[in-house]
Amino acid sequence: MAQEKLRKEETLAMRNRLIGQSCRLFYSEDPVKIVRARGQYLFDENGKRYLDCISNVQHVGHCHPAITKAAAAQMDVLNTNSRFLHDNIVLYADRLAATLPQKLCVFYFVNSGSEANDLALRLARQYTQHEDVVVLDHAYHGHLMSLIDISPYKFRKLGGQKEWVHVAPLPDTYRGIYREDHPNPGQAYADTVKDLIEDVHKKGRKISAFFAESLPSVGGQIILPQGYFPKVAEYVRSAGGVFVADEVQTGFGRVGHHFWAFQLQGDGFCPDIVTMGKPMGNGHPLACVATTAEIAGAFTANGVEYFNTFGGTPVSCAVGLAVLDVIVEEDLRGNAVRVGAHLKDLLTKLKARHEIIGDVRGVGLFLGIELVTDREKKTPATEAAAHVVKRLKEEDQICVSTDGPWDNVLKFKPPMCFGMENAELVLTNMVNKVICIHATHIQHSAWENNKIYKHQNKMRKQNKTKKKQKKKKKSKIVLFASFKSSCSSVNPVDM
Repeated sequence: MAQEKLRKEETLAMRNRLIGQSCRLFYSEDPVKIVRARGQYLFDENGKRYLDCISNVQHVGHCHPAITKAAAAQMDVLNTNSRFLHDNIVLYADRLAATLPQKLCVFYFVNSGSEANDLALRLARQYTQHEDVVVLDHAYHGHLMSLIDISPYKFRKLGGQKEWVHVAPLPDTYRGIYREDHPNPGQAYADTVKDLIEDVHKKGRKISAFFAESLPSVGGQIILPQGYFPKVAEYVRSAGGVFVADEVQTGFGRVGHHFWAFQLQGDGFCPDIVTMGKPMGNGHPLACVATTAEIAGAFTANGVEYFNTFGGTPVSCAVGLAVLDVIVEEDLRGNAVRVGAHLKDLLTKLKARHEIIGDVRGVGLFLGIELVTDREKKTPATEAAAHVVKRLKEEDQICVSTDGPWDNVLKFKPPMCFGMENAELVLTNMVNKVICIHATHIQHSAWENNKIYKHQNKMRKQNKTKKKQKKKKKSKIVLFASFKSSCSSVNPVDM
């Protein structure tokens, strides 16, 4: 086992020299060097402990003994590719199938969420024989070129939008075009997709797929309105396309009452393709695409073999099976319900006392706190959010991060073993930071008001002085005019 040998400064210097600068670090001004972890805790090179509210990848907890044991045991026996017949891949696929609607019964194993979404795009196009894709604004589906093309979060910073990509409004009921006060925001937002499809058809193009994260994360921890997915699926299928649910961030019980976040849209709703990744291997590179027999059959019919070197290896599937076991044995879905509800309740009460908190939203252990400088205008408090993240790390050893188009949403997607005491700790320290920011804002406002008062007082004094000077000048002019008039009345001859 590799041991930490370099000083933090040496590690940072080597990273800056050897690793691409676009590969960013958390807390880039003062990075944390993590050398070990356990459960929901991270430890730096000095043994300092940090509470991890970020790592949704380490789904059942960092370095869970059951996961490391399963991986090591299988690694000691066999680890080859999926072209050799082996029990693990079929046992794992069977376990996954039990968590999904019955028609999602064919699986392709890959290494990452990006690979899964790229394959989903291929499946959709092969099945429909159409090219175009509808995505949500601010969406992120992966780092491959094919996925940057369907991720507004990325392509707007790069080469721009392709003609075959069509962006629908993000169904954000806090700051979107249809909000909480709308009688049926799910239907209203779905109708925007319907209108978009009609526009696509007018251009002579056809839809292959609608891609959506079941709960948009990069978009700001968005909880989609009820009824949205079923209506969108209806419109997309009528247009000859398929519905792809991206569960890379949200799957495997994070939302608590359901195993998959798309199930929040109702028991009767079923996507045509589901992609999964990050939490699946608890840090081991494991991802998957689940689809219908019909779509899989069309993909097979193209005559081109699909082979993924490391997808579905015996070790990967052993890890995946162990993760499923731990979720059940430790009641982590139940924990997500209890702890998530408690944390959300605490944060909602905090919102009632502090104007800077514009919205608290989420389900299970998928939560977002949106900070604003003005509740009515919903002005993003980007600097305040960054300040909270920095101070929680430096003063309280709590790791959180931000998301959303303006980076003003504090996001909580911790390991699923996150406990009640962790929620209480987060709340206690959040209170201190929010009060401090609020006080600073009031102080700044008072300072600004004092500046304005002083400026106005100064201007009043200057105006008074100017008036006195003007009056004095006027009296001098009158006196001079009077003197001039008296002089002009004297006859020069008399002088």
